[in-house]
Amino acid sequence: MSLLWLSYALLSLVVLGTGYLGLAFLPRLPRLVITWAVAGVMWVPASFRLPLMEEGEFYTGLAPAVVVAGLAFLEGDFGAMAPALLLVAVAAGIGALVGLLLWRRGRHSVRPAARDARRGDADASAPRGRQGGGDERREPVIG
Repeated sequence: MSLLWLSYALLSLVVLGTGYLGLAFLPRLPRLVITWAVAGVMWVPASFRLPLMEEGEFYTGLAPAVVVAGLAFLEGDFGAMAPALLLVAVAAGIGALVGLLLWRRGRHSVRPAARDARRGDADASAPRGRQGGGDERREPVIG
């Protein structure tokens, strides 16, 4: 079982990475919110119970809640599907909140750079002689 969980974790990281990169056409906020909501859906576990061949005996274990809900839907077991779907919804909400918090954290760290850029714009509007560069053009040098 541990090898199964390990392979699931690795595959889910690949899915999240490619999903984040696939959403590159979106701005950073919706990209982070969607990615972390999907991470919450994929990573929340739920308990399940399967009947065994002997009468009255059951196997219980943990599996991703989205898998438990999907299998309960296919079997028509709506009593087992409701708690799993509730876990999926809560995990998606928490994941979206984490994505929002990461976006806000990244936005605050960008602000000093934005202030520096605004100062640079103010310096650019100043007369050339005051900047110390004069009217001479400088080419970048490699090496």
